[in-house]
Amino acid sequence: MSSSPSVFAEAVQGRRSIRRFLPTAVPRDTVLELLDLAARAPSGVNTQPWHVHVLTGASKVALSEAILQEYENPSFEHKGEYDYYPTEWVEPYLARRRHTGLALYSLLGIEKKDTTRMREQWARNYTFFDAPVGLIFSIDKVLGQGSLIDYGGFLQTLMLAARANGLDTCVQAAFCEYHPIVHRLLEIPDSQRVVCGMSLGYADPAAPENTLELPRIPATEFTQFHD
Repeated sequence: MSSSPSVFAEAVQGRRSIRRFLPTAVPRDTVLELLDLAARAPSGVNTQPWHVHVLTGASKVALSEAILQEYENPSFEHKGEYDYYPTEWVEPYLARRRHTGLALYSLLGIEKKDTTRMREQWARNYTFFDAPVGLIFSIDKVLGQGSLIDYGGFLQTLMLAARANGLDTCVQAAFCEYHPIVHRLLEIPDSQRVVCGMSLGYADPAAPENTLELPRIPATEFTQFHD
């Protein structure tokens, strides 16, 4: 491989989950251009299983307010339409999860037992971390698990396209827990399920949470060659 980084490598290495955005608007044409690039992602027999709901302005505020109203409701069932995370955490995934949480809270000055501030930080998911654009992704329930693999390729392509164009993102499974509200406000039919949300915009360079760097396991540790 070339010793000089390519534009693609720079986009991959520069992508990270951003948790505080500037209010700078993102033009609708730009969003559509990014989604057109993402739609070049492969899918089994070209099913193209993605449905995208773009929220800005009043619609984004309305969804945020509706979810935050239920956030403190103990009777609300916080369960997505599919299992994103395991029901039981085991190693090494448990350690990676804990490291991520501790690293983020440390940057924000949140103590380990400060559950109030932890909940406040988690609630910021539902304001799309102040990003000017929020996206909600849905998929037809008739499709199989393989289509979720295809969806992952679409989301990754979208994130890299955004980074290559000076924009940043954060994928958010947190919206899945409030799928009844998302379905109602965005008029998503019952024949579809909510896959995740995403924040899109320009990163706030002064936000400490945006300096979070998480380690990646080198390929030599998760790869087996069979000659």
